[in-house]
Amino acid sequence: MADIQVKIIQKILITQPKPENDKSPYFELSRKYNVKLDFHPFIKLDAISGKEFRKQKVEIQNYSAVIFTSRNAIDHFFRICEELKISVSQDTKYFCITEAVALYLQKFILYRKRKVFYGNDGTNKSMFDVINKHKGNEKFLYVCSEDQQDNEICNWLKTNNCEFTLAFMYRTQSNDVKEILSKNEYDVICFFTPSGVKSLFDSIPKYKQNGTILGAFGNNTSKALEEAGLKLEIKAPQPHMPSMVSALEKFLAAYLKKK
Repeated sequence: MADIQVKIIQKILITQPKPENDKSPYFELSRKYNVKLDFHPFIKLDAISGKEFRKQKVEIQNYSAVIFTSRNAIDHFFRICEELKISVSQDTKYFCITEAVALYLQKFILYRKRKVFYGNDGTNKSMFDVINKHKGNEKFLYVCSEDQQDNEICNWLKTNNCEFTLAFMYRTQSNDVKEILSKNEYDVICFFTPSGVKSLFDSIPKYKQNGTILGAFGNNTSKALEEAGLKLEIKAPQPHMPSMVSALEKFLAAYLKKK
């Protein structure tokens, strides 16, 4: 853990919507470490209509497996299926980036472990390991945003001779976050997508870190922050830290020991 030159951590910004469930581990983290958590999404997702999706000439029924890297992707996949009156085969396999994403499928399907798979630690690599065991004769549909930025997944599928197609079902737009950042001084800001990093600079093109501690979830988000010339100090997922909450917990625990 990097040596942090900060007097006290009081306020953390999570660049995602506020959890609807009061039992969210974020709230437990706030109570345990006496820090204030603000939630403000840096991006918004606009749905691509079924009519617009048809122009991609992707026949969902022709694919035996679907790759999901977020709950949003799951929402939009089943929205499109409902809009276009597409019946998804009960034999369809689902490969998810994390267990939390996989469990979200219960909202839409009868959850069976023999057809729902996920990586152990939330990394692309762990998901690749699972896909590699089952790829066989599968045809994969990778559900993503129109400006999908995770070339690592596409490159792996190509390199490993997987038959796959991208299905663009939503598009990412930047939210204006200039006001929230100008009115608040955050000790820590946590990012979850490269689009969130882009949103920061769309709102504040000359953004300066000035000692703010930055966290990132996912390799691509970390890369986006570092390529923007920013210093990254909290990184997830990692072994024993599958989520941003667990990475924040480890960081705060280590920080308190230094006080």
